[in-house]
Amino acid sequence: MKSLVYYEYGSPDVLQVRDVEMPAPRPNELRIRMRAASVNPADLYLLRGSPYMLRFQIGLRRPKNNGIGLDFAGVVDTVGDDVTTFRSGDEVFGQITDFSTGRTRALAQYLCVDAAVAVKKPPGIGFAEVATIPLAGCTALYAVRDCAQVTAGQHVLINGAGGGVGVHAVQLAKHFGATVTAVCSEAKRSLMQEIGADHVIAYSEHDFTAGSTRYDAIVDTVSSQGLRRCRRVLAPAGRYVWVGGPGTNRWIGPLRSALNVLAMPLVDREHRWILVSKTSTAEDLATLAGLVEQRAFRPVIDRRYPLEDAADAIRYLEKGHACGKIVVEI
Repeated sequence: MKSLVYYEYGSPDVLQVRDVEMPAPRPNELRIRMRAASVNPADLYLLRGSPYMLRFQIGLRRPKNNGIGLDFAGVVDTVGDDVTTFRSGDEVFGQITDFSTGRTRALAQYLCVDAAVAVKKPPGIGFAEVATIPLAGCTALYAVRDCAQVTAGQHVLINGAGGGVGVHAVQLAKHFGATVTAVCSEAKRSLMQEIGADHVIAYSEHDFTAGSTRYDAIVDTVSSQGLRRCRRVLAPAGRYVWVGGPGTNRWIGPLRSALNVLAMPLVDREHRWILVSKTSTAEDLATLAGLVEQRAFRPVIDRRYPLEDAADAIRYLEKGHACGKIVVEI
């Protein structure tokens, strides 16, 4: 079978599509004939082996796992001996949650995963569409529902609203009844309006921390403004939810921004400062699939690539300008 692989850390130039051995499912696993996979910033961390602290988990000098891709969607080809919840022919999707184990990853023709991380695909929704949901969708769900605890009538700001997590977060905040302000590039304004944003701020033209509006919650996927500046526009008892930040530090990457968030309660006890740290569960994937099936929100796909051009999908991701998700169809 064909798989996108890499044998040394580096740029997307080290990626190549090769013939590799077909994986056989273990007793608790499914073998999936892949139909689509989406790419995420986490894939870039794995590819680069950076931040360096990550290498203690994924391989010090070279990657332990040579595949790439975490979000998957496809058809069950074979089930392991102990699997009773799925059978051959089931259409499924999900996310690989353990970066350090496994014999293949999602950018391949076949994938073996623990049956516990897979969910049946709702009928009528394409494989490419459900492939966009797992990592980004669950992260947005945890940020909006669990951390920000968004409820009807609140004012919520999503910083980095045009990215993979952001487009989910905007729609989920609207689903929970909030008035949503989306911060993104001017080029993404029309999309933000289409998916329900009440207000759109182009970050190149306006500084959202300089406005007069106070937000009950800020969901920050990019950490483009200092925390003290964000504090200015939080309503009393408002919540700041950190999803991601710059990964330029070679040793600890975005953890530096996360540590700053953890330190904020030392100087500000009026507001809540929260990190999103929960991993995806099958239950939450099913919740999101149900919302898509109900048309409560829609997957947003920027570009689609065939497997043979998957390295180009990673290169496009690396540029940081994607509007929604990038999908590889297999």
